[in-house]
Amino acid sequence: MPDPQDIKVNEDARLIPSWSIVTAVLAFTLVEYYFWIELPKAHPHLPPMALRIYLNLCWGLLAALYFLMVGFISKDAPRRAMSTRLWILLCFIMPGGIGAVLYFLLRQPRISRCPACSTHVQGDFHFCPQCSYQLVASCGQCYSAVHAADQFCTRCGHELGKDQMPQRLRLLS
Repeated sequence: MPDPQDIKVNEDARLIPSWSIVTAVLAFTLVEYYFWIELPKAHPHLPPMALRIYLNLCWGLLAALYFLMVGFISKDAPRRAMSTRLWILLCFIMPGGIGAVLYFLLRQPRISRCPACSTHVQGDFHFCPQCSYQLVASCGQCYSAVHAADQFCTRCGHELGKDQMPQRLRLLS
């Protein structure tokens, strides 16, 4: 396990485009403007101030989060060979963020290229389906993914050093 100090910013956080951030800030500002300026003019009997602050901030943050999610989906869907337009449309059509929840439940693994033959392969593949190139280090007994520095397989307990040519080192040779 890495030390908490060594953990870098998640690469997925960089997938939020600037237009989405600007739109989220604008949405938050407009919601706050409506609840603090326009709504008190229309309704003279308002709830207590603490409840108003809580509700105003919650609705503003929900609106901002909605646009940040749509921006994230617009950048993440192409990395997974999924239709960007379809998922953004679903996010706007389905109420209450259900479209974004469906996206995260149904999204495909990331797509990359095989270094040997340039075939598109899913991120969870251990071997290329076209040329059988080993994409990740794996155990010689159960073929589950392992780190190159591991001594034992985390799934089956197989001692990785006992392999004739350790599967975990085949990537490095």
